[in-house]
Amino acid sequence: MQKVNPKKKIFKEQSQPHPGLEFKMNPPPEFIDESPASNKLLNKKCIVTGGDSGIGRAVAITFAKHGADVAILYLTQEEKDAQQTALIIEDTFKRKCLLLPTDISNENKCIKAVSKIVKTFKQIDILVNNAAVHYPEDDITKITSKRLMETFSVNIFSMFWITKAVLPFMKKGGNIINTTSVTAYRGSAELIDYSATKGAIVSFTRSLSANLADKQIRVNAVSPGPIWTPLVPASFPPEKVSTYGTETPMKRPGQPVEVAAAYLFLASNDASYISGQVIHVNGGEIING
Repeated sequence: MQKVNPKKKIFKEQSQPHPGLEFKMNPPPEFIDESPASNKLLNKKCIVTGGDSGIGRAVAITFAKHGADVAILYLTQEEKDAQQTALIIEDTFKRKCLLLPTDISNENKCIKAVSKIVKTFKQIDILVNNAAVHYPEDDITKITSKRLMETFSVNIFSMFWITKAVLPFMKKGGNIINTTSVTAYRGSAELIDYSATKGAIVSFTRSLSANLADKQIRVNAVSPGPIWTPLVPASFPPEKVSTYGTETPMKRPGQPVEVAAAYLFLASNDASYISGQVIHVNGGEIING
């Protein structure tokens, strides 16, 4: 029998409790690129859920780099990450950053958070529904109803609640960008509930885009593959973390900064005739659907 070589180790073996903190990761994710800043989003008012770390942080910082003011929603446990994100937005890029620690699995808290943002920003131009959780489980019978409700509440119900709260303050030309996942298209044996929410996000995106077309509000999504974020060491065993992303055609995980450009494109006028679409940023995996 031919000997099978073990997967290449990319990162050190490591683990964290949920929700995972970026400042504890080794190596830290990359969230700023070296490309020139522009005015593509000059004075736009944005909300990014899960903007403290991971993909959300990279998106929030990228938006600020290109001229936007950003409000980020995050859990209280993620305060240190959120403060670092705000520091970069305000000190490096001289844009406003509102920090709102809240639990988006609760509808009333979603509504209150949007209300606080609107008091400062007055209107919302861009909404990025990005925050998500996942808890790997290899047996569906082990997924409790409590865990199922948490995953759906954070990953998809919150998108309904926040979008409904934002729309009265979003004018013609506004846009909404949702974060789905490669698992929405190919599934995941260990992330059944998570994958189900991500599939729902694809349908939510397509349906909402049709619903809001007459209002000239665009709705799109980004579908990342394996990206080096705090969810990784918080969700998987250390030995799996060390080889995370090596199953992709590019044989490595992506960095948050490599995903953020897709959100910038969709948020800007470069994508003015694009709605109801999903951009796949997954290291070369070919997706049908």
